[in-house]
Amino acid sequence: MSNLALYRGIYTEERFQQVYGAPQEPESSLARLLKDRLNRGCQCSRAAALHFLQGRLPIASWLPRYQPKKWLLGDVVAGLTVGIVHIPQGMAFALLTSVAPIYGLYTSFFPALLYMVFGTGRHVSTGTFAVVSLMTGSVVERLVPVSLQSNITDPAEAALLEGQRIGIAAAMAFLMGLLMIGMFTFHLGFLSTYLSEPVVKAFTSGAALHVVVSQLQSLLGLPLSRPDGWFTIFKTLASVVEAFPLTNIAELLISGLCLAVLVPIKEINNRYRSRMWVPIPGEIIMVLLATGVCFASSLNTHYNVQIVGHLPAGFPQPQLPALHLLPQVLGDTVALTFVAYAISVSLAMIYAEKHHYIIDPNQELLAHGVSNLVSSLFTCFPNSATLATTNILESAGGYTQLSGLFTSAVVLVVLMWIGPLFYYLPKAVLACINVTSLRQMFLQFQDLPELWRISHVDFAAWVVTWLSVVVINVDLGLAVGVVFSMMTVVCRTQRAKCSVLGRAADTEIYRPVNNNSKCFEIPGVKILSYQAPIYYGNRSFFRDALSHLVGLEKKQEPCEDQGPDIKMHVSTVESSISILDKKLRSDAAVQAVVLDCSGVTFVDSAGARLLIQVCVECQKAGVQMHLAACNENVLRTLSFCGLMHHLHPQQIFVTVHDAASYLQQTTEIVEQKDPTIWV
Repeated sequence: MSNLALYRGIYTEERFQQVYGAPQEPESSLARLLKDRLNRGCQCSRAAALHFLQGRLPIASWLPRYQPKKWLLGDVVAGLTVGIVHIPQGMAFALLTSVAPIYGLYTSFFPALLYMVFGTGRHVSTGTFAVVSLMTGSVVERLVPVSLQSNITDPAEAALLEGQRIGIAAAMAFLMGLLMIGMFTFHLGFLSTYLSEPVVKAFTSGAALHVVVSQLQSLLGLPLSRPDGWFTIFKTLASVVEAFPLTNIAELLISGLCLAVLVPIKEINNRYRSRMWVPIPGEIIMVLLATGVCFASSLNTHYNVQIVGHLPAGFPQPQLPALHLLPQVLGDTVALTFVAYAISVSLAMIYAEKHHYIIDPNQELLAHGVSNLVSSLFTCFPNSATLATTNILESAGGYTQLSGLFTSAVVLVVLMWIGPLFYYLPKAVLACINVTSLRQMFLQFQDLPELWRISHVDFAAWVVTWLSVVVINVDLGLAVGVVFSMMTVVCRTQRAKCSVLGRAADTEIYRPVNNNSKCFEIPGVKILSYQAPIYYGNRSFFRDALSHLVGLEKKQEPCEDQGPDIKMHVSTVESSISILDKKLRSDAAVQAVVLDCSGVTFVDSAGARLLIQVCVECQKAGVQMHLAACNENVLRTLSFCGLMHHLHPQQIFVTVHDAASYLQQTTEIVEQKDPTIWV
């Protein structure tokens, strides 16, 4: 075993700053800080302009360094594969939004192009997403309901109704883009840090159950309206059970056959993903087969099977959304914005960590904000990053954002020429595609046993979030999950343990004292470690723990035999003492307390006042109070709050070992040896 020996003097914070520390700059006023920030922000140069351009348009950064021989084939294959999947999923998720399937194709085209220019995630696929579409559809159904008894046969009336519905969805996309760009302007990308992984996974899993339940009416061919508000899952299930005798047998058979094909294909793609050049495009195969069978058999006329209907070729004319609807959808859009951003930035972070690159959460706000704002001008509904296509993009070998160009190219071909051929596509097939696309979200239940072993707190956050999303609603459930996750952090800082430290023999290492450890307390000295900030939320717990360990509640009067009042001077500090080699007595009366502040990340005004009160109580009880290993911010806060009026600067040490060595030197019950500190 290697040995380490180092001779040095004992350092207080004051003495260490005199020897090694740089002089502290005077505190700047708020006006001075703002002026300096404006001066730095207004300085312009060619390098600064280029840096700003690359930050706001990431394509200007990665495209000049693109390596075609290494990356182009992977981007082409991945982009084409994702584009093929976008076609059926876009139409399917349009049904979740309660609009015509053609708008799902529009929403699959524009966001992919825009994110390629503004996004920082190399493996992120944007477009229609089930959770976002479901939340948008709930608002559309509430504001423009359709009576189940009404049978709209007039094309003009049907077009008017469809225009009203897509007008609401486009207005939500427009407002969502404005909100995200506003959040980007105020640098609110840091909000992504409050979305813990258990919360995001539980949220997506619970929202997936909402999507599956909402598709039961299409799978069974039942004419049901979509419920709104709380407990929507239970309301939908009750409606399905009540209307089950009205099931359309033809649509039920179509759904069963479609699921029987799609589910095995999904399993094959997942299990043999590493051996396959590209995944089997089960969705597009099923769309083509179902369209051909329905056309040949006239299922829509003979068996009343609901079909997609006319899909117009070409692009819509750009137009402003119905801006007068913005006040009506503001509350729902705010919730939808946070949900979409949570999903998008979480997916980007997961794949960025897997492939060892960094994303900019604030720039992601701009990318998705511009994507929603611009696409809303072309009658698109809200969009975000998508879980299924992002996974396909990464597994198919995509390298950069350029894959979005080829994804858009596939959708463009469908929009311009192939779209009208899907006239006879049964809506039940699209519902099956919705259900099977959520397979990965349900598989997240497999992570629960491991999560329980790793952290009971994270497990509780997962369960609470999932139950809140399922029982209450999607948006409110996410809010409950985030608040609960943050409360667990607060509770853990409130109930942090205050430990008594002892020194390991022949070392300068201090560890908590317990029955099995070989660390021993210094006689007459209590070294306490508190591994949490000291603030208004936990000050009473900290005070009770410290009073109990030091025994302040038992010391009503100061001890008569306290010895002389010790005042340390620089000459004393520079001297050194030895550490004891024998087991020290731990039953001596406490004469000094050392608070190890290495784990105290910050102290607020309430915590600083509490420390002052503790110092005063210790002085009255004849116990010296010492601090060790305080960071700069903690020391500054304590100084501003007046702690130095009750605590001498030479009672604040650089390390716990410095404080313990000084106290060993000055405590009469300690046997002195060779005056050195060995570290």
